[in-house]
Amino acid sequence: MRARRWMWQYPTAAALALCALLTGGAGTSGARMAADVGLPHVGLPQVGLPLAGRTVVVDPGHNPGNPAHLAEINQLVDVGNGRKACNTTGTATDGGYPESAFTLDVARRVRALLDAEGARVVLTQDGDRPWGPCVTERAAVGNREHADAVVAIHADGARPDGYGFHVILPALVVAGAADTSAVVGPSRALGLALRDAFARATGEPYSSYLGQGTALVTRGDLGGLNLSRVPAVFIECANMRNADDAARVTSPEWRESAARGIAAGITAYLTGATAGVAPAQWRG
Repeated sequence: MRARRWMWQYPTAAALALCALLTGGAGTSGARMAADVGLPHVGLPQVGLPLAGRTVVVDPGHNPGNPAHLAEINQLVDVGNGRKACNTTGTATDGGYPESAFTLDVARRVRALLDAEGARVVLTQDGDRPWGPCVTERAAVGNREHADAVVAIHADGARPDGYGFHVILPALVVAGAADTSAVVGPSRALGLALRDAFARATGEPYSSYLGQGTALVTRGDLGGLNLSRVPAVFIECANMRNADDAARVTSPEWRESAARGIAAGITAYLTGATAGVAPAQWRG
């Protein structure tokens, strides 16, 4: 049904997709075909690719503009079992590289990788708004898009002697607008696939300070998870306050490895396959 609606809404793009299929170009990027005729990238069907027909929402944590909009982001919003700030500024390395720049860079890299796999990828923000969005809106994006998976990308700001990454899973929360009962199980499966692929792609160790050696943490206080009706997890890719981790997150090469790990984890979850990603090559 979704594909039929798409063909009626975008007849020119649909014709291009059919033409590509008949001429053996079924693997052609949807973005490339749309650009050829001046259309926006609307997530064209990409027959034969592993994530064809799948929708993934990637949520780059925070926003580079948040520090200039404290009044807006400090407004309280309802996350089901309480009220929390709309958004926060995020952390930074001691050298001043902000988490919001890191998350947006990695999210864009993930989008490119998943697009090549045939997925329709939606970002909750793409540096195209002055602040936010609020955590409630971030969750609403995944719900509205009927996403097959949602991954929020973050980096931690813990004590400098702590290092490593961890994945945050939704707790069972049934309160107010929150009801995670249907997504706790699928979200855990997504989180496990993401953890394994990220570790392999980046060489980043499991968190030394959270998760008790599993790199998995369950939380019931995050609006982006509480309000999600689709499988959703957060990944804290590193501790930006740790010197070694800071060297990694400020490296474009490592950020590309991080994106490959995240994309591979999502693909493994959605296809039921073992994460096929090459071991880390980055050396700090």
